[in-house]
Amino acid sequence: MFDITSLWLFVLAVFLLSITPGPDMAYVVGQSVANGRKAGVISAAGVALGSCTHAIASVIGLTALIAASPVMFSIVKYAGALYLMYLGGKMILGTLSKGEVTQDDAPSIKKDARLQDLLSKGFITTLTNPKVLLFFVSFFPQFVVPGGQHQMESFLVLGLAYTLVAFVTDAMFAVLAGSAAGAVSRNRKIQILLDRIVGTAFIALGVRLALTHR
Repeated sequence: MFDITSLWLFVLAVFLLSITPGPDMAYVVGQSVANGRKAGVISAAGVALGSCTHAIASVIGLTALIAASPVMFSIVKYAGALYLMYLGGKMILGTLSKGEVTQDDAPSIKKDARLQDLLSKGFITTLTNPKVLLFFVSFFPQFVVPGGQHQMESFLVLGLAYTLVAFVTDAMFAVLAGSAAGAVSRNRKIQILLDRIVGTAFIALGVRLALTHR
């Protein structure tokens, strides 16, 4: 029914890609450390939704259209870079006001750790990452038989497999990173340090993304 070749090799490649440090993992791990495992897993779900969108776009040809257009590619690239730098700057600026709050008044969960925020930020982080877009365009066709009669279904299955593997991997890192959440929530200095480290990492990734060439 499907025109897929070497599905196991595809899954292995996606897993190796998922454990490579990048914007998605930095966001998931950062939220998990700051707000707990649940926040990290929800963030991973948001990233997975972004991956699903890329998969659907690749099926209908929109992904190929954007990748083939220098203008569209640049728009997606710079939008993603600006968003990452915005998140990083917001985290660093947040540490300035956080330092003025006493330990007794400090909430154990950040105000921005709402379900909608976690999902939307993870979704946008992945959706505006041109590396994910190019992965779908350049990598997926290698595992689909050329001229097959079920190419659309095959791309959908590969997209689902990619999303599932990436989500499980991100969720695993969220659980591992969330183990430190209890100690972090009780230590304001560690909170501030981690927020600044993660915020700086986001800004650096945004700059790196902006300088990425096709």
